[in-house]
Amino acid sequence: MKAVLYQVDAFADRVFEGNPAAIVPLENWPAADVMQAIAAENNLAETAFFAPEGESYRLRWFTPTVEVDLCGHATLASAHVLFNHLGYSKPEIRFETRSGTLVVAREGDRLVMDFPAAKPTPYPMPEAIAEALGAKPLVWAKTSNLMAVFDKAEDVVALKPDFPALARLLAPLNAGLIATAPGEDGIDFVSRFFAPSHGIDEDPVTGSAHCTSVPYWSKKLGKKDLVARQVSKRGGTLWCTDAGERVILRGRCADYMKAEIAF
Repeated sequence: MKAVLYQVDAFADRVFEGNPAAIVPLENWPAADVMQAIAAENNLAETAFFAPEGESYRLRWFTPTVEVDLCGHATLASAHVLFNHLGYSKPEIRFETRSGTLVVAREGDRLVMDFPAAKPTPYPMPEAIAEALGAKPLVWAKTSNLMAVFDKAEDVVALKPDFPALARLLAPLNAGLIATAPGEDGIDFVSRFFAPSHGIDEDPVTGSAHCTSVPYWSKKLGKKDLVARQVSKRGGTLWCTDAGERVILRGRCADYMKAEIAF
């Protein structure tokens, strides 16, 4: 079989920023192990596959090692491909996923995603994980991921985790780790995201992690609309809204590559 592959930098104003995702539009589904092999070959944080399903599209996401339940940046990039390369003309796209129906719409030069909120609850201090992370945060919380809250942005930027140790400790929890802190200069909060047990030491920009961090910071800061910056090496900006049981995430995309793959 052959398929077109688009590589898109999501939550990016230009190439080489944000989080790269490989997007593979399909008419028919290959076997899951074939999609996993393609994702491993791409060796990006996420490879997304979508195919028509009624009036919607079925969307699936793979890291180099596992299929995941939710991925924000690859959803944004998939919508970008449909709107900008495949002639999709309706005002919004509905994706059917393992996390339910996800809707992406245009809003000026940004794309808007409507995701389920994942409100964190307090979590006892995991001493071994804090040691592997390399610093002790002020607060620990958990949803499907752990979240470590620090005093200031510099604390998050300075983190140098022991990734083999972190992978070993996070694997039994089947979780990634969000490190976050208040922002400055127009940024409400910053974050980094580590998922070494899922084959990704650090994800450049993680839409799904903001389903947890946005409700936390919205309550903490007393505001619904937030500007977030993921302070990875590549970096990326998200414009977010706490909508109660939903989180609205906005971002831009930049095209890097269009290719044909054979499998």
